[in-house]
Amino acid sequence: MSRWTIEEIDDAFQTFQAAALKGGQTQDWQDWANCFTEDATYFEHHYGKFWGRENILNWISKTMAPYPVNAMTAFPITWYSIDVVKGWVFCEVMNRMEDIGDGKIHEEPNITILHYAGNGLFSYEEDAYNPENMGSMIKGWLDAKKAIKAT
Repeated sequence: MSRWTIEEIDDAFQTFQAAALKGGQTQDWQDWANCFTEDATYFEHHYGKFWGRENILNWISKTMAPYPVNAMTAFPITWYSIDVVKGWVFCEVMNRMEDIGDGKIHEEPNITILHYAGNGLFSYEEDAYNPENMGSMIKGWLDAKKAIKAT
């Protein structure tokens, strides 16, 4: 028997996605950080581990602020699965750059694992991706943007 319903976990995940989109669009990551418990753990394979909602907020705000990372404005989910018995959410997130009008979608995936803690909050997130591929995608976006400006 599960502690939570699939609907409760899915609702929290939908809120999490909306908060990530808002953060990417506005650079205000507070709503996204508020999707975590006060004592949450965030494990980002490239940047390390962060403990606590405030540290997670400080890290994401600092990391996503400089150009060109601040042009990563959407994080659509291509698929996700919920393990309702254990409270896990597994998904593929596309880290999408803003549209520059070249007819292409510039994005790179990562796998995200979330652990649900109840009350609409997650106690753990882990993101795994290939930093080299992410860098190549961003470079491709920058090159395409430069080419558009040159025409």
